Amino acid sequence: MANTTVTIRMDKELKEQAEELFSDLGMNMTTAFTIFAKSAVRQQKIPFEIERDPFYSEANMNRLRKAVADVESGKSILTEHELIEVADD
Repeated sequence: MANTTVTIRMDKELKEQAEELFSDLGMNMTTAFTIFAKSAVRQQKIPFEIERDPFYSEANMNRLRKAVADVESGKSILTEHELIEVADD
């Protein structure tokens, strides 16, 4: 099978983080992307679930807009509070 070159543009910091991860897994960027491409072709789909960040859901954006409007109108007052740790699911 003949090889070809693929050029991908990405954020420099993301590239460095990916290279470090792949190195820890015993592979380079080319091997990682080849694994991704082979899996995508075999499954005929992106081989993992892609989701939107729930922070940007319409319901949450509406809630944030209302909170901003309440603060701007004086209906709500911002107060200082302690930060809390939230466990990842």
